[in-house]
Amino acid sequence: QVQLAESGGGLVQAGGSLRLSCVGSGRTLSSYVMGWFRQAPGKEREFVAAISWAGSSTYNTDSVKGRFTISRDNPKNTVALQMNNLNPEDTAVYYCAVAGLRLRSLLPTDRHDYVYWGQGIQVTVSS
Repeated sequence: QVQLAESGGGLVQAGGSLRLSCVGSGRTLSSYVMGWFRQAPGKEREFVAAISWAGSSTYNTDSVKGRFTISRDNPKNTVALQMNNLNPEDTAVYYCAVAGLRLRSLLPTDRHDYVYWGQGIQVTVSS
């Protein structure tokens, strides 16, 4: 069983930055694609970014391209999301997730392709 724990969320003013971290336990995650999703009040959980098992490939949703960067540190079993130039539309609960092993050659964006989830962490951007 895999446990994921996010940290680094909080309240920030528009234009500011936050760095989210997610540490995994229970299994080495170096063979898995990892991703970040977010869910705003009243909306469905949406894909934000994904990173390949080796960290050599990443993919971001259009709304965060040029502002958010996903990275990973396999020896530490962690994945991070650096968020710059935040705006109020980025306000949401952010979740890190691990994709199914069969998808390790892809960068899935569908939340149903992710099998392990963290509990989520709140990010609030004030205008």
